[in-house]
Amino acid sequence: NFAQGPGGANIFVYNLPPDVGDWDLVQLFMPYGPVISTRVYIDKATGRSKGFGFVSYDNAESASAAVAAMNNADLGGRKLK
Repeated sequence: NFAQGPGGANIFVYNLPPDVGDWDLVQLFMPYGPVISTRVYIDKATGRSKGFGFVSYDNAESASAAVAAMNNADLGGRKLK
């Protein structure tokens, strides 16, 4: 289950490479604060990533730091948004 953080602590991430999963997001975003949950959305018909997901922190400051650091970061040849 996906647990949401408080207001301002939830980040929408898109342009993810197809091989990135929930645990990959945890590892990528942990340096900016305590991640309480992640979710990469999967296409039910194909079983493949839809290329977007969410990361939730336990505070808005960590989410802001993650956005500042990770917006346009290169991951697998793609720029995260």
